[in-house]
Amino acid sequence: MPITPAAATHSSSNGTADAILLELVDENGVTIGTAEKLAAHQPPGQLHRAFSVFLFDEHGRLLLQQRALGKYHSPGVWSNTCCGHPYPGEAPFAAAARRTYEELGVSPTLLAEAGTVRYNHPDPESGLVEQEYNHLFVGLVQSPLRPDPEEVGDTVFVTPAELAERHAKDPFSAWFMTVLDAARPAVRELTGPSAGW
Repeated sequence: MPITPAAATHSSSNGTADAILLELVDENGVTIGTAEKLAAHQPPGQLHRAFSVFLFDEHGRLLLQQRALGKYHSPGVWSNTCCGHPYPGEAPFAAAARRTYEELGVSPTLLAEAGTVRYNHPDPESGLVEQEYNHLFVGLVQSPLRPDPEEVGDTVFVTPAELAERHAKDPFSAWFMTVLDAARPAVRELTGPSAGW
């Protein structure tokens, strides 16, 4: 994969990691500035740009990921295929494709925009707040996964019934149902009526 400014390692000349910056937006999704990632998630939260990806296999099953235990935000919980934040100036579509590859070691065979959703979800476990203007994407995955263990604890493909069963017994990210419900029209268009989404 070619190294681009958006995919390059963020480190300063003295070898320490630079702060990861997020794009702050207004209620219409217009960029109004930047903030350091952790600071943007401190209560009450700063509204920032994010993305969520939902990938499906050829049987219409959704790929879930369990977030790695080492992550500072929502470790060990199940969530959608991939989610994250574009770098300032990075297109959400490019960020979604980049992070899917970085986290899961796979590039979607299809990735399409599925709208946006704005939400405010406090995370009771970490005390952090997800105050996000989220760009949604749906797509297909047909290659074997190669998850990065620093990012992903586990993966599973689920039908709607299997998701409901897992959601009833396992912890999920605070934002999961909000982003899934917002993406459902595009999910149904992608997977067809027989998949049951």
